Amino acid sequence: MGKKTRQETIDELTLALMYLTRFNDREGSYFNEMAWKGYDFDSIERLDQSDYIFDPKRSRGGAYKYAYLTEKGRQRAREILKELNAEDQKLYEQFEFRTIKQEEADEAAEIEQICFPPNEACTPERIRERIAVAADFFYVAIDKKTGKMAGFLNGIATDEYDFRDEFFTDAGLHNADGKNIMILGLDVLPEYRMQGLGRELVYNYCRREQNRDRRRLVLTCLPNKVKMYTKFGFLDRGEASSTWGGEKWHEMDIFMN
Repeated sequence: MGKKTRQETIDELTLALMYLTRFNDREGSYFNEMAWKGYDFDSIERLDQSDYIFDPKRSRGGAYKYAYLTEKGRQRAREILKELNAEDQKLYEQFEFRTIKQEEADEAAEIEQICFPPNEACTPERIRERIAVAADFFYVAIDKKTGKMAGFLNGIATDEYDFRDEFFTDAGLHNADGKNIMILGLDVLPEYRMQGLGRELVYNYCRREQNRDRRRLVLTCLPNKVKMYTKFGFLDRGEASSTWGGEKWHEMDIFMN
């Protein structure tokens, strides 16, 4: 591989620095990490042109004010850190975040039974059916050391606006081009909890679907989980019409575009 130019080096180091120092600006969606603020120079312009970052206010003209990493930018930044033998966040050192593979359907079905009580868990058959038609909407965290699935977030796409219990049982309701995502479960194995893994699954899922121009993510949760999802950026819409598992649920959503 040939030597990188000075400009290429500046761009790569800038991207890596943006990734390492990113944080949530609390002005938009919680899953948007503000990577840069108040800078306007050629490297930022080139990173924007390469789709590594985006500035939602740039389209209205003027200098860059906010710069967020795209998923492409995050992936490239991680590659740069690896090339530099530099440390990443512990979660990304320990876990690989990606779409599920069809051969992992049985493992996901088993995790569902561990994470939810019998009246709330989807049956193994339902999980396998959903993965067969909507694998791209199963997002998993894999322990790099063991190869074990530590948890996952899953849903289906639809143009429907309101959540209904049939989404749990009928995979045929999935419409890959739908603008809304109905979240059907956030599963994290007990031994991997209290590390921020569930939050990172949600944030990564939101970023990915935002890049795909989805409009809204919707979920239902028990009252004792409302506070957790509020911290993730979801809004509580009150008691849901869902009667899944004979429980009372709250409907919550988050707008992405």
